[in-house]
Amino acid sequence: MDLSPYNHLRFFGLHVNYAAFRCLALLVAAFVFTTVMLPSFSGFGGIAQQKSAIVHDLSSGSGSGVKKRRFIEVPQIVWGLNNQKIAFARACLTARLMNRTLLMPSLSASLFYKEIDLLKPISFDKVFKFEKFNSLCDGFVQLGRYSELLNRSDIVVLDKGSGRKWTIERDLDQLRQFSKDPYDAYETTKVVGKNPFLWQDHWPVRDYARVFECLVLVDEISNEANKVVSRIREIGKEFSSKVKYLQNGGSTESLLEQVPYVAVHMRIEKDWMIHCKKQEQRLHISEICSSKQEILERVDNIVGFERPIVVYLAVADSLLEDNSILEGWKEGLLPFEKKKLGVQEIYKKHSYLIQSAIDYEVCLRANVFVGNSFSTFSSLVVLERTQKMIRIGSASPCSTSASWPSYAYNIQTDSKGTDPQQWMTNMSDSSLLAISYGSNHTSC
Repeated sequence: MDLSPYNHLRFFGLHVNYAAFRCLALLVAAFVFTTVMLPSFSGFGGIAQQKSAIVHDLSSGSGSGVKKRRFIEVPQIVWGLNNQKIAFARACLTARLMNRTLLMPSLSASLFYKEIDLLKPISFDKVFKFEKFNSLCDGFVQLGRYSELLNRSDIVVLDKGSGRKWTIERDLDQLRQFSKDPYDAYETTKVVGKNPFLWQDHWPVRDYARVFECLVLVDEISNEANKVVSRIREIGKEFSSKVKYLQNGGSTESLLEQVPYVAVHMRIEKDWMIHCKKQEQRLHISEICSSKQEILERVDNIVGFERPIVVYLAVADSLLEDNSILEGWKEGLLPFEKKKLGVQEIYKKHSYLIQSAIDYEVCLRANVFVGNSFSTFSSLVVLERTQKMIRIGSASPCSTSASWPSYAYNIQTDSKGTDPQQWMTNMSDSSLLAISYGSNHTSC
């Protein structure tokens, strides 16, 4: 029996011609296609979901497609060096949460309210090593360059909320929402709004420390810091009554590395004193501001280092109104600031940001560091020194014999108020709040 289309349709009791049959067949095929194939492209943000499917296919490495990376762009990072480091780390951790690569941000060369003529962006890789950062942070966070973008117009904008009603929970919900379809399909998420330092904090101290460990200064800045440290140690060797450094043999450079020094982040500048007094009133505490005399007494009462010893005073000279910071120090403590040390010219040729980076390195490498626990600069120095103690397996990090000891001169430990508080970072803190805004808790 010849089962032609017409005869087949008659078998079902239908009497149609061949052309009608073809139309019916096309309708059935269309119905099957829409019910089976299209659901994956439908729903909320249909176009973006189609796009997401394409991105997923390219990212999976299947076929001949090129893997497409996704990026996040953040506003220019501003304020002081260590506020910028915190802002940068927060941007990195935001990128990590959203499974994106952070596009290399612009830093700021100066404090905008102090050096208007220097208010211009400075590229991240002019301060820190780009490739070294990606190498050290591989598998944790990554930086990308704008030249890596495939389509610069493939952007979705994330407008950061602000104000009291913008809670930490709402902020986290927004980040998670933008990590999913349809927003996840875009090559670049552009964050607009506040400076990243002011973003809500969702990460523990250990995550920030992991990012900070990947920040390595470019050779030009690191070499400048080497010159300053070498000069400090040269003077220390000259003043030392000991001869053990010369009896150990070896090169002059290796001998200098054995000469200890103390670094004091001396916050007595005009802008700081105004700020700290307001903070004391607002927080109803009296352990933020310290006079020059209090700092001198508390540094003198530190035990654990031999004298005479050079004391490097890290201070913003241009903002200092007290010209007597070198006076009043006890016997055996040899105070030096930039001018007396003979390194002023090294600093003068650089912007505020680079000057701070040099001073930061000098403080970080000191055998003993003394700072203010409400200063972001001091707090980050102590965080990195704490990391050093952890790496070498220091059994008693809060003892006077600990390697890389740090002290907070603004916090008194006895009724007389003459001894400084030993200080290390609490690496188990759930946020960077204490470091970002200061604290009188020092973990020792």
